[in-house]
This record gives sequence, structure tokens and C-alpha cells, in this order.
Amino acid sequence: MHRYKSILLFGAPGAGKGTQGQVLGRIPGFYHCACGDVFRNLDITSELGKAFFDFSSKGQLVPDEITVKMWAENIHAHTVIGDYKPTKDLLILDGIPRTIEQAKIMDGYIDVLNVIHLMCNDENEMFQRLKRRALKSNRHDDADEKVIRNRWQVYERETAPVLQHYPSDIVHDIDSIGSPAHVMHDILDVVVPVQDKHFAAFIDD
Repeated sequence: MHRYKSILLFGAPGAGKGTQGQVLGRIPGFYHCACGDVFRNLDITSELGKAFFDFSSKGQLVPDEITVKMWAENIHAHTVIGDYKPTKDLLILDGIPRTIEQAKIMDGYIDVLNVIHLMCNDENEMFQRLKRRALKSNRHDDADEKVIRNRWQVYERETAPVLQHYPSDIVHDIDSIGSPAHVMHDILDVVVPVQDKHFAAFIDD
């Protein structure tokens, strides 16, 4: 099975994955896929959509197998319509995998070339970012500090360990505090050589 050449955007809630992913996705040769968009655009009349709704409507966690299948179907659809061209584009993944089990399942779908770990050691700055994002999106409940702290705890417990799944030499720590342009500059220092190599291989083929 063909595996998509991928770069993972990783980090705690509020680290700026979405912002940086959107900017990176506008650069030719990169294709940004945010897992949140996959869920929001899900056809709930499909078999997987019904399974997703069955769990989520009860407030239950969607099993990792279903989550990955939904993602796989979505990304395949984008290859069919030509939005994403796997031979030319590097896939920028944001928000998946979120658990060790998801990472293991996705090993069959993606070849991870780099992991961009957006770090923020200023907890107060992270909370303020999440509050501003929630208010901007008119999701006032999400601006509650208890909700934010719970998200942080879930990340530390379930998602942070995913970093250990990948070789340490492809994991790059990037300070996410600073202007978006400065953070993007640091990210490009890491991903441009990867894109150069991928582009060269595409030309040779």
C-alpha cells in the first residue's frame, strides 16, 4: 500500500498548529489536512458517519480505528479530485494521530518524514490563546478555564506520549511563542530541506 509522505504538526492546545498548518498549506508542494475539518465535513449518512455519530452523540470517544478510517477516506477523496497530489505534495497533518494506537494504525498509511513539535512553556500564554480563539469563534463555553485545563490534561495523558512513537532524530522542537511569521521561519528551516529532497525524487521519477 502506498504511504503518504507526511510531516506532523504536533503540540498542546493553543500551540498554534492550526495557524501554522494553514500558512504552510498555502505554499506550493505542501497540502494541509486538519483532522478537525475532517470531522466537521463528515457525511453523517455514510457508514462511517453513522458510526461516528453513534459514539459522539452519546458523549463517548470515537474508537481509534474509526477515526483513522474516516481520515483515510477523506484524504483519499482529496487525491481523487486532485486537491492533493501525493507524488508532488508533502502532507501536513494537524490533529492526528492523537493517541499511540492511532499512530500505530496510521503507520500503514503515512511515512512520517518530520515531526514539528510546537512548544510553549508559558502556560498562561496558552490559556489566553485558547480563550481568545473560543471567543472569536463564539464558543464561550470553550473559554472556561476548567474546560481548557481538562483539554490540557487530556493532551498530556493521551497525546504527548505519541512523540515517543517516532525516532527522536525526526522530532524538532519549535518555540511557538512569538509572532506567527517568526514561528513559521523556524518551521521552514526544518521542512524546506525535506521538501527539496521530496521534489528532487519527484523530478527523478
